[in-house]
Amino acid sequence: MIKVSVMYPYIEGATFDLDYYVGKHMPTLRQKLGSACKRYEVEQGLAGGAPGSQPIYTASAHLLFESLKAFQAAFAPHAAALMADVPNYTNIEPVIQISEIKPF
Repeated sequence: MIKVSVMYPYIEGATFDLDYYVGKHMPTLRQKLGSACKRYEVEQGLAGGAPGSQPIYTASAHLLFESLKAFQAAFAPHAAALMADVPNYTNIEPVIQISEIKPF
């Protein structure tokens, strides 16, 4: 199982429309990826570790897939369209990490 994390760093003055992200972008992404995407969640950053500090990330999404190959096969045909939607909800460049989930 792998996790694709798409994280939007907190930047003072940057914009991020969470309602659009949750209500339009993520459902569109889910529809395009189909059953290859096993699950996803969206997080909104509230604060950093120190009292009164800003969050490291304004928002993030985490998507689960059976394998890297399954993710790549599902995402590749829709990558351009999904990336073209980014300016509709933010001016932050996302940071993407793909991780293997290790059972314990």
